[in-house]
Amino acid sequence: MTRILWINPVGTSDYDAPIGEELRREAAPNTRVDVCSLPSVGPQHLEWNALEAVVAGPTMGVIRWAVEQQRYDAAIIGCFYDPFLRGARELAGSMAVTAPAEACLHTAASVSDQFSILVGRKKWIPEMHENVVKYGYADHLASFRVLDMSVDEFQADPAATQKRILAESEQAVAADRADAIVLGCTIEFGFYRQVQAQVGVPVIDAVTAPLRYAEFLAAIGNDHGWKTSRAGGYDPVPPREAEWIPLVVPVLDLDPRP
Repeated sequence: MTRILWINPVGTSDYDAPIGEELRREAAPNTRVDVCSLPSVGPQHLEWNALEAVVAGPTMGVIRWAVEQQRYDAAIIGCFYDPFLRGARELAGSMAVTAPAEACLHTAASVSDQFSILVGRKKWIPEMHENVVKYGYADHLASFRVLDMSVDEFQADPAATQKRILAESEQAVAADRADAIVLGCTIEFGFYRQVQAQVGVPVIDAVTAPLRYAEFLAAIGNDHGWKTSRAGGYDPVPPREAEWIPLVVPVLDLDPRP
């Protein structure tokens, strides 16, 4: 059994149950996925970089809880900005940690030569472009395409959202020569299969890709001992310093399966 924790690093549980349902549909048979969000009222999304700063401490506190009290095999920080990923790995012990952009870009570069990323608003592009460069995929980026939608609009009218995603995906393939599409927000979940069937190229979903990547990381850690190295950049936070990061028990949507 592989236990994975999906962390919504926001102060609302509105998306916990629907994301949990999506993850459990997509997971391997022996994977169990719990979904959580931060326990106090806080930002409902992280569209602005300043809001990331607000949730940094509580998110690290949830990582401590996941490692010290729950012993998950892997955790996913569920925002396409990949916030706090390096810090989470410093705290994570033997638990694997990943995030959507890392997983999606690695996947897209493995199944295509050029990919386009569909973002909600142009405001998101600079930080996401920084991650594309950091992960080494700048030469594979065909374009960013803007849906002109905010995070809270993606699931409000699913038919309209799917129409926008399909239109921009078709343009990315035809005009930008993309041979894969990356959905650049976790709340764009639930559309990739239909769009993929219509557009004819891989459409990488920002919920499913990190789930499958987390399963992979957990498996190679358990089977081969290929876990986060502590010899260099991921030198672990010593216990006396970790006390600066209060442990946080999140709001949980538990996998109901035995």
